[in-house]
Amino acid sequence: MIVGVRMHAAEVDIDVALVRRLVAGQFPAWADLPVEPVASSGTDNAMFRLGDELAVRLPRIGGAAKNVAGEQKWVPLLAPPLPVAVPAPVGLGTPTDDYRYPWTVCRWLPGVNPTVHDTKPELAGDLAAFVTALRALDPAGAPAAGRGVPLAMRDDPTRAAIAASEGLVDTAAVTAIWDDALRIPPWMGPPTWAHADLSPGNLLVRDGRLTAVIDWGCAGVGDPTVDLVIAWNLLPAAGRPAFRAALGVDDDTWRRGRGWALSIAVIQLPYYQHTNPALAANSRHVIAEVLADRG
Repeated sequence: MIVGVRMHAAEVDIDVALVRRLVAGQFPAWADLPVEPVASSGTDNAMFRLGDELAVRLPRIGGAAKNVAGEQKWVPLLAPPLPVAVPAPVGLGTPTDDYRYPWTVCRWLPGVNPTVHDTKPELAGDLAAFVTALRALDPAGAPAAGRGVPLAMRDDPTRAAIAASEGLVDTAAVTAIWDDALRIPPWMGPPTWAHADLSPGNLLVRDGRLTAVIDWGCAGVGDPTVDLVIAWNLLPAAGRPAFRAALGVDDDTWRRGRGWALSIAVIQLPYYQHTNPALAANSRHVIAEVLADRG
């Protein structure tokens, strides 16, 4: 999404001029660096490149602003054991009269977002290695993951989104899969770390290999099943068995992960269909993959 396109009713206005004022006022050492908007399918934050080595990330809405302090604290602590790079914060911006939220300056990470039509077989193993390393981290004192909850807690918004998707998807088939997902026993294992928003837009690759995972606003501990959604929103059907085997996922957990992928996609589709074409297209892709997978 090009920075400047509004996706939320309560979204604040963010542009290059604002970023320049904020940086000059709070980080004068970087005031002369060029500022460029970053094209992204992200929905909650606007991204700008600051010079060659830095990035500025500004929440679009209040909900995203609440995640800034957690990312500032936890991303540096999680980074060392992980097999790929994460966006290490180097500065915390404070609210001003022009902009009412805290904001972040972090290291610029090279790479491109992967696409569903161009993935290498090795990417499944890279993703599994990342999820395995993340789950192994100490959960003591960590925040709760917003999506580390039983699927049943998403029933109302998921059904409302299915209703809003009439004419966009096969709502009867989607409802049947969702009903089936709710019958799966809930996660009974210990709470572990989850990124909770693994999607093509939050990954960076170089030469087809995973190099970085970004946007840690949803991360925390709980049921880690939600991190399986990458199997449907990015990996091709032929790549899923390797990803599943590397993580040792049982049948119920795999089906629960598929339910998570469906819920997220069907909620996103009607909400972003006109404002975020890339995310809407990926949501349609996920729903099609889930329907085909179950069939």
